Amino acid sequence: MLRLLSRRPSRLFRLLRVVPAVVRFVFDRDRGALKQSLLRATMPGIPREELELVSRQFVTDTIAQRCFADALATLRRHREQGHYLVLMSASADFYVPEFGRQLGFDQVISTGVAWKNEEIEGTLTTANRRGEEKARCFEQVVAARNDTHTFAYGNSDSDLPHLKLARFGLLVNGGPAARRAAASLGVPTAEWT
Repeated sequence: MLRLLSRRPSRLFRLLRVVPAVVRFVFDRDRGALKQSLLRATMPGIPREELELVSRQFVTDTIAQRCFADALATLRRHREQGHYLVLMSASADFYVPEFGRQLGFDQVISTGVAWKNEEIEGTLTTANRRGEEKARCFEQVVAARNDTHTFAYGNSDSDLPHLKLARFGLLVNGGPAARRAAASLGVPTAEWT
C-alpha cells in the first residue's frame, strides 16, 4: 500500500481517516475492521490495472530482496515432489495472488476486497483470513482435495490454529511468544535464513 500511495502522495493525508479505527482496534483487536478502514480510506477509485502493475513490481522486488533462501528451497522441494501448493494470507487479494503466481502456487486464499467498475472499492468481501478463519480455509482445502498428507508453514501465533491441523506444521522465524505457544501445542519451530 505504501508503494502505491507514494505514487499518489495526496492520498497519504487520507490516513488521518483511519485514526478512529485505530482507537477502536486498541479495544476490540478486530484486524479485519482495521484493514477495511485503511483500504476504504486510502484506496477507493484506484484502477485494477494500476494495482496489478504496482503489485507485480512489489512482489518481484520482495521475492528478490526479502524472501528467505530456505523458504524458496522448501517451495522448490514441494513442487519437485508434486505437492499441491496453497498460499494462505490475511493480506488483501489485490496483490497476494501475484505472490502465488510468481512463486508457483496452485491456489491462493487471501482476504477479499470489493471492486466497482474495475476500481478498488475497499470493502472486505471475505472474513479476514487470519487465525481461526485461516484454519477454516485450511480445513476446506484439505476436505476438497481429500488429502491428509499436509504441510503448513507460518510465522506468527495467529498461524498456530492451522499449523496444528496440518500433519506437518512448522512455525518459522516466530517471535518468543509464538515459539512458546507453538511448543505448548506440539508445533515444531525453525529459523530460516
